[in-house]
Amino acid sequence: MALDTVPKHRASEDKAAREQKAIRELAGRLAAAYSENRSPDEVNTAIRSAHDRFAASTVRDFVPILVERVVRRELETPEGTGTPEVTAPVSMGKATVSAATAEFPGEERPRSLTTDRRGLFALAGAAGVVAVGATAWAVSRPDSTPAPAAPVAGSPLTKVTGVVGSEKSAFFADERVADVFAAHGYEVRVEAAGSREISTSVDLDGRAFAFPSSLPAAERLKREVGVSTQFIPFYSPMAIATFAPIVQLLDAAGVVKFDGPAPTLDFSAYIDLVQRGVQWDELAGNSSYRVGKNILVSTTDARTSNSAAMYLAVASYVVNDHAVVRGATAEQHVMPTLQRLFLAQGYTEGSSAGPFEEYLTAGMGPTPMTWIYEAQYVAAAVEKRLRPDMVLLYPSPTVLSRHTVVPLTPEGEEIGALLHNDAELQSLAAEHGFRTGDVARFDEVVGEHEVAVSPDLVDIVDVPAYETLEHLIDGVAAAYR
Repeated sequence: MALDTVPKHRASEDKAAREQKAIRELAGRLAAAYSENRSPDEVNTAIRSAHDRFAASTVRDFVPILVERVVRRELETPEGTGTPEVTAPVSMGKATVSAATAEFPGEERPRSLTTDRRGLFALAGAAGVVAVGATAWAVSRPDSTPAPAAPVAGSPLTKVTGVVGSEKSAFFADERVADVFAAHGYEVRVEAAGSREISTSVDLDGRAFAFPSSLPAAERLKREVGVSTQFIPFYSPMAIATFAPIVQLLDAAGVVKFDGPAPTLDFSAYIDLVQRGVQWDELAGNSSYRVGKNILVSTTDARTSNSAAMYLAVASYVVNDHAVVRGATAEQHVMPTLQRLFLAQGYTEGSSAGPFEEYLTAGMGPTPMTWIYEAQYVAAAVEKRLRPDMVLLYPSPTVLSRHTVVPLTPEGEEIGALLHNDAELQSLAAEHGFRTGDVARFDEVVGEHEVAVSPDLVDIVDVPAYETLEHLIDGVAAAYR
């Protein structure tokens, strides 16, 4: 008996540790998201209170997600209007939590959920429970992973369409991904667009979900469509795709450091080169890239693309004396440098797929440094598209791009839940270069394909508040006119 119970005991401890880690990460994420109108103490108090509500639940896998939903609604609900509801139905032992009623033992609070952009969907009253597909999520698998009910054999697949950031197109085109969705009764089709375009100008009529590449884009979209549910199934740090000769030149110039498996770019030193207008052929000892153009990282268009917005976030932080930009004075202080970083590039593409494809095919001639998602580089390694001289360079500091599903229909909510919780989809996401909650799987992928990545990113900064980021992007856009 002892031999049988030890692994279970350790597994229980591991789950508890993962849950606590998820709650700590949630505290930091929500403190940043609501920094403009909520203090860290308010956020932490709300999280502790919500977490305590699930203390008696025997199934723990879904607790951090439910806690986040409870807290977000509490922080977004004006004082005195009551306790907000949980929006994901799930069976958790004796307590059943549902979207419309937020049911706990002995307690029922009918709610309604509506959207005001293009009439995407409306659910109202106690009977209007947001079920995943036509049923509530149920904990039924041996590993306790929440799963929707299996479709009836022979029944036709439900077709749904989503709009996704271009860097995720290959993931959804993977036949193995399609097979997983089909096993749950869905045929998922996607259309690619720049992440900021998704939240500002893409027509979402008839779409079940939107899947931009960052929280700011998702927050803007949620405000537009009037929903609050979201899923963050995977994430990717921002990085720079470059070449060994370029890294050597920057190292000689004192801009690159080698502190781990992958080199890092001192972003402060890089900004200094940009502000002084230093050209590549002015670097001492340059015999490998003698080109008379300014040292610049190539990006996408900040007006349409999330990856460029992430570049802007890092640059603004560094220029603002290593502090997140807040307020009009700080915005005006950083704006001249931000405008120079983008305007000096000339033409920029609207989504991240184009610049990275040029990096893979054209070499370092046109684009010696390209701003990318780490996932793009890892996926290219898995596909054996990298050449020996290609190098992944991490900016220090960097930011995390959190790929966020915003469901626009009940079917879209189920797709988001599957992406977040299905173990096979999470594993396939790692094969496409994305980091997920399954750290070991990502480590297996990069180890198998010998990709030099930074396993423990420490120097990570917060993205400016939604309104501030919009002001900075608008300031750069104005300079183009």
